[in-house]
Amino acid sequence: MRTTKPITVSLPADLLRETERVAKEETRTRSELIRDALRQYLTSRRWQRLRQWGTESAERLGLKTESDLHLLIEKARNRRRKA
Repeated sequence: MRTTKPITVSLPADLLRETERVAKEETRTRSELIRDALRQYLTSRRWQRLRQWGTESAERLGLKTESDLHLLIEKARNRRRKA
């Protein structure tokens, strides 16, 4: 069974030339280079979304500094110990 599925992607000529140049320099195929670039993009996007969630959560909780976060964590740990 095939583990990859071919797709068609349209690239501007200058981006295609750069892609081919980099792939050749790194002795990789265009497909390998594009797969790696897409993986990196998706990883970066997940981290951006996680940072955004963290920022929104901090605002909702009224956390302004890292010390505020440490105090909140310590309070939660103390409540857990008492329970």
